[in-house]
Amino acid sequence: MTLGEGLGLFATLITICVAVYGLDSWRREHSGRRQIELAEDTLALFYEAADALRHIRHPASFGYETKDITRHDGERDAEFSARKNASIVFVRTAQYSELFNKLHSMRYRFMAQIGKDQAKPFEDIRRIVLDVENAASSLARLWPREDFRTEGNFASHCESVEQLENIFGWGPKDPITPRVEKVIEAIEVTCRAVIAGSGTLYGALNMQLGKRRGVEKSWPETDQVADKTGQHRPTKEKSSPVN
Repeated sequence: MTLGEGLGLFATLITICVAVYGLDSWRREHSGRRQIELAEDTLALFYEAADALRHIRHPASFGYETKDITRHDGERDAEFSARKNASIVFVRTAQYSELFNKLHSMRYRFMAQIGKDQAKPFEDIRRIVLDVENAASSLARLWPREDFRTEGNFASHCESVEQLENIFGWGPKDPITPRVEKVIEAIEVTCRAVIAGSGTLYGALNMQLGKRRGVEKSWPETDQVADKTGQHRPTKEKSSPVN
């Protein structure tokens, strides 16, 4: 192969690489745009859901939130009061019903376009909402209870109430917020990878170029090299060119 042929082959390879890079960039810009938009919308909804859960579980409440709760026939004062307090969760959850329904329906688009395995945070956030609602339902029954056969029954009752109040948002501990934060972290990893173009040749090349630039910027400007012990020692002086 002559030098001219080699240069021609090299130029052809460069042209192919540039074409592939450009094609992948175009695909990401057009075909991948729907994935990126879905990832952005999903991430925004999860942030909204996290804020909604903080509001739903907030211990402070206002009278207007339970003004529509009416007493049942034969319901004792303690039972009515417990049901009103527990109903705050359901009243607030209803305010965010559109958000949670939208998030749940988006799950199927997410599975289809991004991946089934990556859709686990959708089920996790739904489970958290259900756990809070179930805690409220249980507390509405347990709060007004007064008859206990033994001290052991009473102690078990108090323990159950405390655990449920922690989930509800009125207890000394908070098992829900760490779960929500874990869900947000998981969905952030997936969505930000999609938004950044992770998994495409375009994203991979740009990531490698970014790493290379970072290495170049951080490379120490020194004439020292490390010996086997990890200590830096000066290099040998370069000999001056002979005139």
